[in-house]
Amino acid sequence: MQGSSEGGALFSVVWGVLATGFGVIVAADIRGAAGRLLTFSQRSVLFGATRRTPVRPGFVRAVAAVFALLGPVMLVTGVRELAQGDGAVTAGFPPIPLPIAGGMALFTAVAFWQLWRRDGVLRQEWARGAVVERSAAGVLTASLAGFVAALALGGPVFAMGAWLVGGLAGLVLLLGGSRTAPSGQSGGDGR
Repeated sequence: MQGSSEGGALFSVVWGVLATGFGVIVAADIRGAAGRLLTFSQRSVLFGATRRTPVRPGFVRAVAAVFALLGPVMLVTGVRELAQGDGAVTAGFPPIPLPIAGGMALFTAVAFWQLWRRDGVLRQEWARGAVVERSAAGVLTASLAGFVAALALGGPVFAMGAWLVGGLAGLVLLLGGSRTAPSGQSGGDGR
């Protein structure tokens, strides 16, 4: 039973770090993060369909508050399980069958297209021209590819590391807006 919980402990640590960061940033609406998250989600609709949601930043902040509360619990639980277990870092994922690995590669290709198309989220962040946004967009892209490759090859440490790095890059993009811009809009001079 200990071998089955080792991967879960590493997952709990990464999930806890990202959920805490996301929850605090969005719930506190740091630099208009709730509005930017809504804008990102509206720009990320599959195949460019335009759709406005009735969701407001206040609702997003309330949901993020749940993540801010649950994240530290998951983080502490994961760290405690990692401290108690041995071999948590060396345990691997079971091998993924070739058709599933092919499906994962196809899904990743569609995700890259969706994120980097002309009106895609990462393309627009890249076009803003700031070094921080460009770096975060590049890191997020590389970490998505690394996450899928590590899952396909059975490396949990590399998969969780790629997920953590990609999540942190996403948080940097979420914070990339201007302090003075209204929610959902970002300026390039508010740093």
